Amino acid sequence: MHSLFVSFMIRLINMNDTNLNVRQKQILSILKQQSSVARQGLAQQISAKKGISRITIIRDLNDLINDKLVKVEGKGKNTRYSLLETNPLLNYLDLDGYFFEEDRIIKKKFDISVFNHLNNLYSPGEIRLWEKSKKVFKEAQEKLDPSIYKRELERFVIELSWKSSQIEGNTYSLIETETLIKQNIKARGHSNEEAVMILNHRDAFNSIIKNKEDFKKIDFSDVVQLHNILTKGLITSGVRSQKVRISGTQYEPLSDKHELEKILRQLIGHVNKTEYPPEKALILAIMIAYLQPFADGNKRTSRMLSNAVLVAFDFPPLSYRNINVNEYRSVMIIFYETNNLFNFKRLYLKQLQYVIENYFQF
Repeated sequence: MHSLFVSFMIRLINMNDTNLNVRQKQILSILKQQSSVARQGLAQQISAKKGISRITIIRDLNDLINDKLVKVEGKGKNTRYSLLETNPLLNYLDLDGYFFEEDRIIKKKFDISVFNHLNNLYSPGEIRLWEKSKKVFKEAQEKLDPSIYKRELERFVIELSWKSSQIEGNTYSLIETETLIKQNIKARGHSNEEAVMILNHRDAFNSIIKNKEDFKKIDFSDVVQLHNILTKGLITSGVRSQKVRISGTQYEPLSDKHELEKILRQLIGHVNKTEYPPEKALILAIMIAYLQPFADGNKRTSRMLSNAVLVAFDFPPLSYRNINVNEYRSVMIIFYETNNLFNFKRLYLKQLQYVIENYFQF
């Protein structure tokens, strides 16, 4: 890849960094509690204990403004800051502090009103990042030698199959996964079900590539079929008819089969009406897992269906290669309990950044 283009991509990524520093988290927490705060008052609350300079705080504030998290009003001594609330799903929520709140109020049941806010989920800067990723992916397909591109796609599939399975508790290592996928040799000391799970991921992604056009407009059967491939030989397929519980949360998914199918169809309709493909993908990545329409394999289906939509519209799929499993589970639980998408979206975008930096280079 041309060095100037790489430099441009790095600058773009840095401008849209998904990591907040400690000071920025403090700023957002203060603004969440106090609604609107003058610059001087904000600086005093942050610098009192740490001895942080005024210039540093202003720089942090400017970054938060650029990231569309904070808005500023007034000038000079009258300057005040507050949270930029464009979508209630995307309000700032401190991931680290959430699970230490003993008396937090949670939603224990599926909230259908979440559909009202599943739109305009990306800022202009995030859309630019997605568009640049699409350009990188397209150029790689056009300029890479076919044999090199094939090997790179195989590496991607191996890492996706390994990591997505690891999120589900699979204990295969990356090397063992590579050997299984390339040579069909199962690793010793692991159950047959673990090998099946990994190979099902490979088969599911191959099906996505083969039938990519089908995912431009999703049908109910597309979702069920992809779930079938991912869970073949592991569980009974089809929309569940019994209650399921999720470890680590009091959230209880719906249990009525007819209601599950009805809302799944509503979700599919909503996604098909959504115009921007990466927004379609983000919605599927969180909502299939939230609805839990199947007895098992819901998060696997959410990740692969999300990738299917990205591939269908020529955006790069996500491998989740560098994801922290506990962080992933935490942000999922936060969405289940609060419908807050802030942390999940930032984690999702971090995976996009990883793809840009680590796959299909030329």
